[in-house]
Amino acid sequence: MSKIVATLIAGLFATSAFAQTATHATHAATPATKAEAKEAKEVAKADAKVEKAQAEAKADVAEAKADAAKDKAKATKKASKKKAEAKADAAEAKAEHKADQKAGAAMHKADTTTAATK
Repeated sequence: MSKIVATLIAGLFATSAFAQTATHATHAATPATKAEAKEAKEVAKADAKVEKAQAEAKADVAEAKADAAKDKAKATKKASKKKAEAKADAAEAKAEHKADQKAGAAMHKADTTTAATK
């Protein structure tokens, strides 16, 4: 795309240089020269509009990427928080299970000791 733009700009300069030398030589611009200059000006305006649109598109893409990165960071933070909560819940459940096992073993020991003494 940049090669095309460079070619068009070079053509614009060549046309304007030719138009200036022809105007100075004859001191009167012919209608064809005016038409060429007008066409070159319109092409330059069109190129400028295209470049502006491309710049805006790039800015929009950059903004979208920034938003996506922000959303990803937010989701990662949320997921890690949930993971930590799940890990804490699992540790708590494991501790409760261990405590229940100890209590069950103590009750069993107390029952066997009581039964043995009778």
